[in-house]
Amino acid sequence: EETQRETAYPDGKVEKILKNGCHLIFFPNGTCKKVGSDGKTVTITFFNGDVKQIMPDQTVIYYYADAKTTHTTYSDGLEVLQFSNGQIEKHYPDGKKEITFPDQTIKNLFTDGQEESIFPDGTIVRIQRDGSKTIEFNNGQRELHTSEFKRREYPDGTVKTVYVNGQQETKYVSGRVRVKDKDGNIIMDTKL
Repeated sequence: EETQRETAYPDGKVEKILKNGCHLIFFPNGTCKKVGSDGKTVTITFFNGDVKQIMPDQTVIYYYADAKTTHTTYSDGLEVLQFSNGQIEKHYPDGKKEITFPDQTIKNLFTDGQEESIFPDGTIVRIQRDGSKTIEFNNGQRELHTSEFKRREYPDGTVKTVYVNGQQETKYVSGRVRVKDKDGNIIMDTKL
């Protein structure tokens, strides 16, 4: 593009004003700043290859060359990080974070300490602040993990609970209850 005016400063900085209205500023360390003809779009290319863009709506896009990572900050406070492996992180202004992993697993981190992971196969894992975990499988089964037990609920209504001492209890939809000790020996069975 044609230069309208060029100014060299004593500190080594060179400014070019192009005929289309763009301003280019070249710094001695190799950094270049380009201000668009609208005066609102700014692109800074740093000596290390990083690139920072400021858009007219005040969105800031920063590309980290070494890490091959893009960090976009929107005017509403949303921040989006895109990593070279395909991982995407969204940091919301309210503190919530959403991470999409390369395998398309989505993990939500809530401000109250709860977590939720949604796996590509449809399995959902929720972790509460107290550490208890709920797993919803795509086959309709549901599992609850607490510090006292692990319980699996089946679509037919059967519920199997394994306690920390190893004891197992299975409640069937028919009303039958079977209890086994830690070694698998039946200690109670209410066959109906």
